[in-house]
Amino acid sequence: MSMEERHLEELLEKLWVLREAGTFEESALDPREFPGSWLAEAEAHSLIRRQEGRAELTDSGEAMAEGVVRRHRLAELLFSQVLEVPESDGEAQACEFEHVLSPAVTDRICAFLGHPVACPHGKPIPPGKCCRDFRSRVQPLVSRLSRAPVGAEGVVVMISPKYHSRLDRLQSLGITPGARLRLHQKKPAVVVQVDETTVALDPTIAEEIFLRIEPIEY
Repeated sequence: MSMEERHLEELLEKLWVLREAGTFEESALDPREFPGSWLAEAEAHSLIRRQEGRAELTDSGEAMAEGVVRRHRLAELLFSQVLEVPESDGEAQACEFEHVLSPAVTDRICAFLGHPVACPHGKPIPPGKCCRDFRSRVQPLVSRLSRAPVGAEGVVVMISPKYHSRLDRLQSLGITPGARLRLHQKKPAVVVQVDETTVALDPTIAEEIFLRIEPIEY
């Protein structure tokens, strides 16, 4: 992506966010971050309309802005909820990811997160085609084991232990990425079946295991 394309995406994303806040005024843009030349460039590419100090997205600008906002907010959710990256670092990384994620990878992240409707700050995530296709599914495709419903069955996609010794312990029990689990109970301990073995886990450890749940169709 060229620097010009990156600047245009950042401008359109900002205009989208300002619109969410109820303003279309160009004066709401910090000229140090969004110089007038960016606005002129966006107007020349028919991405925005400018009139009487207001800047509004055209249909093509709307589509581009929607994609950037969707990628950014999905990345924020991935970093905060799955990877547990500190908010300041996650925000900086999301700003980078929004410019490089392809549509296919974006949809895979969305499916991994269970087609979420809001980012960590409560702002809506524009839905993609994958969300409309999976609207009938009431379960997220990926869930922490501790939050999965009793009876859920699926494949371990990631383990994010707080302590390395926990990873060694789970590996000795056969709980590794790619292993198939079935959740039998959640209280007082989390009990899962791994192959032919039944294993009891502390709830805090179950929080660190991510399971791709077999989808339930309705």
